[in-house]
Amino acid sequence: MLNRLISQGSHILQSRFRIIFMYLIITPILISCAATKPQTEIDITHYEDRVNTRVDGGVRVSTSALSAAESLTVYGVPLATKNIQPVWVEVENNEDIAYWLLPPGMDPNFFPASEAADIFKETAGDSGIEKRFQDLAFKNPVPAGGKVSGFILTNFDEGLKMVQIDLVASGQLRSFSFLTDVPGFHADYHSKEISLDKLYLSEEIVDYIDEDSFRAALEALPCCVTNKKGTKNGDPLNLVVVGGVEDAFPALVRRGWRPTEQTTKTSILKMINSVMSGERYLYSPISPLYLYGRPQDFALQKARDSIHQRNHLRLWIAPMRFHGKAVWVGQISRDIGSRLTIHSPYLTTHKIDPDVDEALIALIEDMAYSQSLIKMGLVKGVGAATKDEPRGNLTTDPYYTDGFRAVLIFDSEPTALTEIEFLPWEGRVGGMVDQSIRENNNGK
Repeated sequence: MLNRLISQGSHILQSRFRIIFMYLIITPILISCAATKPQTEIDITHYEDRVNTRVDGGVRVSTSALSAAESLTVYGVPLATKNIQPVWVEVENNEDIAYWLLPPGMDPNFFPASEAADIFKETAGDSGIEKRFQDLAFKNPVPAGGKVSGFILTNFDEGLKMVQIDLVASGQLRSFSFLTDVPGFHADYHSKEISLDKLYLSEEIVDYIDEDSFRAALEALPCCVTNKKGTKNGDPLNLVVVGGVEDAFPALVRRGWRPTEQTTKTSILKMINSVMSGERYLYSPISPLYLYGRPQDFALQKARDSIHQRNHLRLWIAPMRFHGKAVWVGQISRDIGSRLTIHSPYLTTHKIDPDVDEALIALIEDMAYSQSLIKMGLVKGVGAATKDEPRGNLTTDPYYTDGFRAVLIFDSEPTALTEIEFLPWEGRVGGMVDQSIRENNNGK
């Protein structure tokens, strides 16, 4: 028994030493690679300069999420050190009824102004801190014909902030979804830069209005991602997202998906710290894969308990629309470990779960609870690969799949689970969608 414990302890120590040795060896290489990549300058503009605004009926809502530096300037105390992030909200009500803003819709664990002020009372040594916090807070209600502005204190998010504004009145609801950029973060995605008009010529973009022609176009898409030169196929393109910053992306962020950080010296050091400490790194970088001759336009991940485990997806905006909505082609898989490889410029890679359909099914189920998914269906994709005869991705990880591509269509209006429509296209992905479900749905 003692010998077995000693053997197990020795094995654990050896494993940790191997991890330490691996990162000591490759860190200089990774930092060197990252240093050659153009860096995105930190946005130091004031929060009022990047306000997002939407209008519904006679209600106009504007909002902006503050960075750590901005919140320190506004409040005079380092809110970010306590994981607090102020979100500025202004509601202009031109209707004849009063509205009440519901902070839990923005963050179920939001901080009331008095609670946040109490956190800093002793350390700040400022007797007026509670009044300052109360003066800055958003104050309900928003009267008919009136305007109210102020801050809601939420939990801190880097890169992208999902801001859900729900305004209620007697027999009335006004809902607004915002996906806002947070400065001070080198995100792999910039919402104001990705657009069809900037990536494609007008004659290249096709707007589909009937489901049959749209389905045919999706089945004609490439099977897989490629390397930078486009000479080798990698992971299957197993996902299509129809929607954008008003519906699809808020749905993803609402369900805990977070943007990935660019590969920089800072992010690499964060990765190493995550490996050594065993803590999660919610925004860890993702390697570039290619479609349409460019790396992913947008990358998101849902972290697990450690950096070695996460679900991640890459999205490219396609030269098409469906009923005016943007169409994104994607690749999703689950990371289950890390290993050294000569097939990556960083000499290390995440190992994927070979059952890539499992990650796809998990996303479908996750999005069903987002209240923004209105339709889903399956089209032909990469084609079937069995467990006994798997295919390989660009870093030689094997994968097997039923070969279909899931199509998820989103809308900004809330949709219940029972109201999601299953498009009668292809069969099933890992048993997720079967004939009986479709028949029950169509028979309602």
